[in-house]
Amino acid sequence: MPANQWLEFAKRVQALAQAGLTYAENDYDRERYEELSDISINILAQLTGEEVPKIKDLFTNEVGYQTPKVDVRAVIFQEGKILMVREKIDNCWSLPGGWADVGYSPAEVAVKETREEAGLEVRPVKLLAVLDKKFHPHPPSPYHTYKIFLLCEVLGGTLQIGSETLDVQYFNRAELPELSVERGTVSQINLMFEFLDNQQKQAVFE
Repeated sequence: MPANQWLEFAKRVQALAQAGLTYAENDYDRERYEELSDISINILAQLTGEEVPKIKDLFTNEVGYQTPKVDVRAVIFQEGKILMVREKIDNCWSLPGGWADVGYSPAEVAVKETREEAGLEVRPVKLLAVLDKKFHPHPPSPYHTYKIFLLCEVLGGTLQIGSETLDVQYFNRAELPELSVERGTVSQINLMFEFLDNQQKQAVFE
């Protein structure tokens, strides 16, 4: 069985265990759900290479019924090139964006992250894609993640780095830099260029 399928099984077991711990009505049930949680954490550690305490800490921050996390990315074109930022965390490039914050809409997240990471004021104008990360060649992750891509137009500001970025540049499709594949893949960037080529293209979801 492929490792990525085991990863999905482990994440699903963890989600069920957390739901069980939330709604368990007696210590007997709670003990079994805690055991299921520990099993899934150990499987994830084996698959991802991360240490068990680190994965356990990630999950103890998630309480209640577990739902997918949401990653929002701003897609900005200029003269046939796409805007990317170089991440401090791995020295590689991604579209501006990040985890959705509680209290912010996806559009507000795109505006906030682009301002903080690239120095630009933007306005989201179109939903391009909602992608399930498990269908794309990202590194293994303990989280089930949906990725939202929003086409944005620039209203103002000046290109500049932020507290989490080392560089900001526009790239054409034939000369993409080394990508931060945890945050975006070549196939996803190519998909964004398809929307530049065909402005009537319908939003993609999978």
